[in-house]
Amino acid sequence: MILYGAPNPAPNPRRVRIFIAEKGLDLSETLVNMMKREHKSDEHRARNSLGQIPTLVLDDGTAISETVAICRYLDDTNPGGALFGTTPLERAHVDMWIRRVEFVLMNPVGMFWRHAHPRTAALLTQFKDFGESNRANYEGSLKWLDRELAEKPFIAGETYTMADICALCTIDFADWIGLPVGDDFPNVQAWHARVTARPSAQA
Repeated sequence: MILYGAPNPAPNPRRVRIFIAEKGLDLSETLVNMMKREHKSDEHRARNSLGQIPTLVLDDGTAISETVAICRYLDDTNPGGALFGTTPLERAHVDMWIRRVEFVLMNPVGMFWRHAHPRTAALLTQFKDFGESNRANYEGSLKWLDRELAEKPFIAGETYTMADICALCTIDFADWIGLPVGDDFPNVQAWHARVTARPSAQA
């Protein structure tokens, strides 16, 4: 297998690296230079028609993209651990929280990155007022998440899961682009300290 990805601060490849570290898998990453637009090359689009990373190419040439799909495949083919839950109810809750993280937390971060950040200005037409409005949207998302984390240690409950990986990568990327977690969100800060203390967070 070959895993195509990119170094930090790219949040999506980091999701897969953290998952691999948590599972204890021996799978190295082949870097795609995003600054040189290698992910948009014909060679990479043959693996992923959207020109995105990460992408996992299996030994038979089959390509899998989208971070959760890649991690599910690796989880199913490498038993052990419970990053997607162990019972139908646990798996449903993890799936629910992954979707919530992506829609509620990640969406305003992505919109701010695309429409208000100077690094993306040359890549697309920016609507800066809309982009800046997502600061408030992200603050609202953090307020919601802070309430949710008031009585549980991790995003989906009592154990660390793929939902925590998704949230950590989103929040760290948000901080990198200028959307830090403020002191108004102590439960998010405490959660962030817990998950960052895990060795896998260095991936």
